[in-house]
Amino acid sequence: MDIIFDLIESTESTAEFQRLFHGRGESYLGLEFITIDSIDKILSVAFYSEPETGFETEFISRLKSTVDGKQWNCIVIQKRFLQGFPSEVIYGELPEEPFALENGLKYSLNLSANRNSGFFPDMLIGREFIRNQAKGKRVLNLFSYTCSFSVVAIAGGAEKVVNVDMSKGALSTGRKNHHLNDISTENVQFMPYNILKSWNRIKKAGPYDIIIIDPPTFQKGSFAASKDYVKIVRRLSELTAEKATVLAALNSPHHDCQFLKDIFAENAPELKFVKRLPNSPQFPSKDEERALKNLIYEKL
Repeated sequence: MDIIFDLIESTESTAEFQRLFHGRGESYLGLEFITIDSIDKILSVAFYSEPETGFETEFISRLKSTVDGKQWNCIVIQKRFLQGFPSEVIYGELPEEPFALENGLKYSLNLSANRNSGFFPDMLIGREFIRNQAKGKRVLNLFSYTCSFSVVAIAGGAEKVVNVDMSKGALSTGRKNHHLNDISTENVQFMPYNILKSWNRIKKAGPYDIIIIDPPTFQKGSFAASKDYVKIVRRLSELTAEKATVLAALNSPHHDCQFLKDIFAENAPELKFVKRLPNSPQFPSKDEERALKNLIYEKL
């Protein structure tokens, strides 16, 4: 436990989102069940499995004393191992509309009883890549969720962005994320469709200079990476413009980089592998092949 508080104590004050402790990467023996995020003045803690007896009481006591005199005035703990993923504010009060700040852009957060907050911070370097590539480009954002890639693409000067996700609620938050940053949605589309059943609609808005594929590993009844990722890749030839760039992401501990490379080689040979983006050092992993994979392909 001491390593957690050493990291918190050494944290420099900033409004930008920071992952202070990432046990999920299995780099800290015995602490694999916990993550801690600094979100401006909020400390957000998640337990992914039930701690050993006595751990939670000692941890909370030390955490409360540690924040005294620091930048944080609120601590929220989410117990993701319990049904409903309940959250509890154990110190201070949550703002009415909390948001994460990343590279100067804001993303709305739900820190109450939801599995996900609405923002995936481990995609930092992927978002930076898209922002740097987006100027003048037509962008397709598949499995867009709350549209963080759309926000960075428009901020980077994209000509237009098409966001596709079957969750209308997530797309509604996506619109909010654009408005939070005073970004017009005039050149942004939000398609509330099942991607695998909506190719004609998606194709009609193309072709695209940049395509982002960032699916869930498994979503019951709609997508399973093991059998459905290939269905996306097979469509890329009809969706991509000349010299298009594809960011193919997968955050599954059960699939390595070769899984994606084989799918592209067999089903989209016109797209050539360029590189794998590094992961943020805020998310250390004992096994990089099990960690987030962001592969860049180009149509040559």
